[in-house]
Amino acid sequence: MKHAALAAALPVLLLAACGRTEPVADMPTQEELAAAANAAAANAIANAQDEVSDTRNYVNQDRGFSVTFPEGWTVDKEASNADGAVYVDPGAGADVRVFWQKNDNDQTLQQIVEAVSSGAEGVDGDFIGDNEYRGTANDGEGNNVAIRLLKQPDGAIVTATFVYPEMLSEQYQGVAEQTLSSLRVFAAKAQGDQAAPAPAANAAAPAAATKKPAN
Repeated sequence: MKHAALAAALPVLLLAACGRTEPVADMPTQEELAAAANAAAANAIANAQDEVSDTRNYVNQDRGFSVTFPEGWTVDKEASNADGAVYVDPGAGADVRVFWQKNDNDQTLQQIVEAVSSGAEGVDGDFIGDNEYRGTANDGEGNNVAIRLLKQPDGAIVTATFVYPEMLSEQYQGVAEQTLSSLRVFAAKAQGDQAAPAPAANAAAPAAATKKPAN
């Protein structure tokens, strides 16, 4: 990032260093040169930060949710689609999956959790109000699973799962909590044509509600 800022400032600094044939009165002052260099450096840093943010912040306007993925993780384009995204940590076999699903049968969140629980082991969690669930489970293959479900006003469900090797619980548990806590739901584009996501009332993320994975 420092190298990018320096590169952006170099043209200004070079102009200041080169000899000029113009009258002294037409040359910028040292204060002006310094201000221009600082502005160029600040702009380069801001652009670099935006690039990082764009790769981590996933916003699905059509389905009405957003989430921030861990730094350094990459999107699995083949597993992602219009309903959500999958990001992976190639070095450790961990992944995050966040998807929207239509609730055709108008099931309650409790009914949906029961269906999810039937396919996992050691499921444990808590309901937070009527529209949010946080829990943990084990997939039976040596992986812990952190889960968060949010029910949207129209009944649709946004499900986020963070799967990581059980032996790496100490390394990944905090990352899983932070990632799932970043999940937000908002009015979908088709419903409200909303320009930017805003935290919903059911998107509160109390850390105490998430229990430690079973070892």
